[in-house]
Amino acid sequence: MRNATPSPAAKGSIWPWLAWALALVGLDQLTKQWILGAYQLGDWTPVTGFFNIVRAHNTGAAFSFLADGGGWQRWLFVGIGAAATVLIVWQLRKHPGQKLFGFALASILGGAIGNVVDRLQHGYVVDFLDFYWGRSHFPAFNVADIAISVGAACLILDEILRSRRAKNAAA
Repeated sequence: MRNATPSPAAKGSIWPWLAWALALVGLDQLTKQWILGAYQLGDWTPVTGFFNIVRAHNTGAAFSFLADGGGWQRWLFVGIGAAATVLIVWQLRKHPGQKLFGFALASILGGAIGNVVDRLQHGYVVDFLDFYWGRSHFPAFNVADIAISVGAACLILDEILRSRRAKNAAA
């Protein structure tokens, strides 16, 4: 957990992070609306020998986890997204000046909200990026999923760097 006393470097505004999250939500929803308008479920367009644009619906979470849950999982994932939003905004308010940390959290926030909007609006998440090798396809994903993944990687990197700084300061 982060130090409760903000350092001078932690001073800053939450608004740039919220603007980044909002931009990600906008890009995510724009791309999904394009897919919904241009493709029927299951339609696909080959782009390269390893990438297609496809219209897929995911009622589950990552890698279609709980996709066959019968509908209750929709509200579970909406609740998790809402709880994550509250937690992330709270952390951004506490640490707005920490750039990598703020970028990571805002990216996760934008992606989470983008997928929650889909669940509320459609009952499923719209996925459309399909990468494959031979006959093996990686599960289709979307802009929100990219934002969440990049944010998670940056969060891990931020923690590694923070730990190294703390270790060097103690030495």
